[in-house]
Formats: sequence, structure tokens, C-alpha cells
Amino acid sequence: MKTTRRTSPSPSHAARRIAAGAWAAATLLPRGVAALAAAATGRGGAACSLLRVDAGRPGAVRVAGHALATVLLGALSLVLTGVLLMAVARGLFYGFVDHGPYDNSWGGPSLAGAWLAHFAVATPCAVALVAALYGVARLQERLTAPLRGERRPGWVLPAVLVCSAAGALFVFAFLRQLP
Repeated sequence: MKTTRRTSPSPSHAARRIAAGAWAAATLLPRGVAALAAAATGRGGAACSLLRVDAGRPGAVRVAGHALATVLLGALSLVLTGVLLMAVARGLFYGFVDHGPYDNSWGGPSLAGAWLAHFAVATPCAVALVAALYGVARLQERLTAPLRGERRPGWVLPAVLVCSAAGALFVFAFLRQLP
């Protein structure tokens, strides 16, 4: 009897899959808005293509609803992408972003210590943000399951609404703390 051995995906394959998912999440907002516009003008096939759904001929209202939910997730992923870019700028490129003095900075009073401290904090934050973006992409994939003729789990719609509300609260809190 011949046995087949399943091999686990290589770490580089997993990293590429996560990076592709994070990129898909980062582009959700423009794709969702374009899909909503396409569905509103009666081009359901183009809307499904923008939502990355290989569907037959779903109704325009159904596609528009999924596009609207994708816009909500896209707004959330825009916030996550902005925080990721800020973490990279303030972590990896701290010495170029902040020109000192570093007396009261984390890791100060030297530039090297401040840079190292900011890098040490920003790195796990960036990893968590990329994972969150990947999760948003997977959530959008499960959200659009009915357009592919698949069953959508019952937790998906509440999760989309809760995550979108959390993103809106984060933006509101962030804007309130600005001078």
C-alpha cells in the first residue's frame, strides 16, 4: 500500500499568504466603493469581480449589500493600515522621524537607545497589525460566501459590525486626543 505524506506549508509560503491577505485587506475600501458603484449602476458581474467573488448572477441588491459591508471592513482596514504605517515609521525609522533631543524619549538620552526602544515596541505591534489585516481579509472572504453559493457562518455579520464599530470608536478617540 502506498502512503502519501502531507507536508506542511513552508514558512515562506505562509508569510506570502499572510502578506497577500494583508494587502487584500488594505485595498478593501477602494474595491468596496467601486463594487458599490458598479452594483448601483447594474453591473453585478463587475461588482463581484471587485469583491473577488466568482459568482453566477446574484441580484444587484444582494451584491450592493455585500459591497456596503465590504466598505465598512475597508474603513477598518484603512485605520489598521494607518496604524501599521505609523508603527513602522516610529519604530524602524525613528531616528529619521524624530530629530531629538532624546532626553525624555523611551530609551533616551542617546539616539541609539531611543531608536532601539522604539523598534522593540513597534515590531510586535507591526506583526499584530499585519495579523489583524489578514483577519479582516478572511472576515470579508467569509462575508461574501453567499455570493459564491456557500453558507455564511452566523457569527460573521455581528463580527463585521462589532469590528467596524470598534474601528470607529478608535478613530473618534484618536481625534479627540489631538490638540
